[in-house]
Amino acid sequence: MMNGIIRSLDIVFSIMGLIIGLPILLIIVIFGVFDTGSPIFRQQRVGRGQKPFTLVKFRTMKKDTADMASHLANASLITPFGRFLRRTKLDELPQLWNVLKGDMSLVGPRPCLESQYELIEARNKLNVFSVRPGITGLAQVNDIDMSTPELLAETDAKMIASFSVKQYFYLIFLTLTGKGAGDRIRK
Repeated sequence: MMNGIIRSLDIVFSIMGLIIGLPILLIIVIFGVFDTGSPIFRQQRVGRGQKPFTLVKFRTMKKDTADMASHLANASLITPFGRFLRRTKLDELPQLWNVLKGDMSLVGPRPCLESQYELIEARNKLNVFSVRPGITGLAQVNDIDMSTPELLAETDAKMIASFSVKQYFYLIFLTLTGKGAGDRIRK
């Protein structure tokens, strides 16, 4: 029953976010065209049941950057506009489309890359792939990123074990008020 409630909330909030955020989305696309020439970034990620899906974000790194986890990327790859998008978390807005489609939830474990074998193994052991990945979650608001796969998987499992509608709203609130820094980038 709770999964149905969460899914309903995800649908309502993602539709509202896409409609209300449409002017912001369009402005970011226009600036993004001037910044990188290709403002939308698509990347294969691991979803619920380890099913791959295409994650959509605003591009924050140079267009020819190799596919890699953010914590492995060099800061020099991030564009000036990309820094702004990351700092404000606006690069995540297009993921509302992933939420609407059912690939993701607003709250859940961040989806990893298919090449992050250590994290996939740690999450498998703790049954983290039993839920939809999310835009935000307990790990994100506590500054735990994919550079510490065991800790991340443990934090994801802890969130899943105690998940409730109240926690869903609480983690969204913390994210919207600026808690959590996102994935670290090498200097």
